[in-house]
Amino acid sequence: MPLSLIQLMIAGAVVLLVCVASSKFLYRFGVPTLLIFLALGMICGSDGLFGFYFDDYSIAWEICSVGLVFIMFYGGFGTNWKAARPVAVPSVLMSTLGVVITAGLTGLFCYFVLKTTLLEGFLIGAIVGSTDAASVFSILRSRKLNLKGGLASLLEIESGSNDPVAYMMTLVVLILMSPLGTDPGTIAVMLVSQVGFGLLVGLLLAVIAVAVLRRVEFEIVGLYPIFLVGIAILSYSFSEFLGGNGYLSVYVAGIILGNSKIFHKRSLVHFFDGISWLMQIILFFALGLLAFPSRLPSVALFGVLISVFMIFIARPAATFSILSWFKIPFKSQLFVSWVGLRGAASIVFAIFAISYASGSQIVIENDIFHVVFFVALFSVAVQGTLIPFFAKKLKLVDESVSVLKTFNDYQEELNTKLLEYKIHEKSRWANLTLMDANIPDEILVVMIKRGREVIVPRGSTVILPGDTLVLSGNDIEEQLKAQRRKLEKEKAQKRKEMG
Repeated sequence: MPLSLIQLMIAGAVVLLVCVASSKFLYRFGVPTLLIFLALGMICGSDGLFGFYFDDYSIAWEICSVGLVFIMFYGGFGTNWKAARPVAVPSVLMSTLGVVITAGLTGLFCYFVLKTTLLEGFLIGAIVGSTDAASVFSILRSRKLNLKGGLASLLEIESGSNDPVAYMMTLVVLILMSPLGTDPGTIAVMLVSQVGFGLLVGLLLAVIAVAVLRRVEFEIVGLYPIFLVGIAILSYSFSEFLGGNGYLSVYVAGIILGNSKIFHKRSLVHFFDGISWLMQIILFFALGLLAFPSRLPSVALFGVLISVFMIFIARPAATFSILSWFKIPFKSQLFVSWVGLRGAASIVFAIFAISYASGSQIVIENDIFHVVFFVALFSVAVQGTLIPFFAKKLKLVDESVSVLKTFNDYQEELNTKLLEYKIHEKSRWANLTLMDANIPDEILVVMIKRGREVIVPRGSTVILPGDTLVLSGNDIEEQLKAQRRKLEKEKAQKRKEMG
């Protein structure tokens, strides 16, 4: 008997509350949210205690696609590019070439050892090729793993940006398995369109959004997050409409927006953090609901062999072949190799593959959904829970630097002080808005004293000669001196270039 709307609302509310309560208890132990929410979905599903039957892969794909849009947007929006820039090149190589190497080796393993067809082996490899950003972020934050040598930023950029590559590889293999696979031109056009439109749409929409947010001040503060929600959805949907990679587009848009000076950015980060968590709960719960635990024993051996191969051969091969070129220490490479968690994105891409195959007359011999589901569970349960242990064992934890600095919502709580800064006629900030004054991100303008008037600063507030800015931050004098030296150096360089 179908449930009424009220019953569905009650069930949904209970699920959300149980997810929050359980994560509150387990979060401190570093248990990835994936395990919590998937387990609850399985308990409520067809083989679970409540027996809610759900096996519609098309609906699951649509739900998960929406969830991934916001998860990937926040993955970019919440990443501090300033902290990530030094490791950007190895991170991007890991999220592109690393995924290709991992997927290729896994595909060959499935073909030669597990006796799948060659294309089905590569399909499995492509689906599980990317690492799980949600689990990586969760573990780094919950256990406060302050990693040395920019490892946190490297892992965040890699896990946040490698899903588009795995998605494209999955699509390529599916095209090869379909009647269209005989035409190489189809694949070439698809790849160019995926990358080209994905980058272009994300870049253009982000630039437009930044321009709007810097010049237009909404009367209602609540409209700022709504505006960015629209940008995130449009960047995905318009890119897909043009034949581009929507996930790539939304991630690029998130990176640009999250690292631009815009109104209310800190509150926007917290808003999308909440939206991302909500989407994770819905996505993971739906994936658990779709799974049939009774089928897992039949794919357990298959899944364990793939997991072990990826953990000890495929992922290390990709990691060492790429990071060795950047003279990254062996222990750091070993740790990056271990933090190759497979998670929700892999399960979602398995759903996509099944949906695509059913509409394209493609025969998939293995129960690919439950195989990938098992690989994700095994990876998160084994690798995820041991990440803190290996970080300490390899002596890669640096307590002098907070891992939270790699996220845009980081706020320094210690040693913060106030300083009054007088603006004179020749001040570099005079007659500029707060948004355009290029005040260091580490310094917050608390208020502006203008004669007897006290002004609450906003991004559009113009700084006038004679104003006194009340600044808050750490080592404010050093920050201002560093900025002054940088500007003088740039001016000297320009004079030198002009002869």
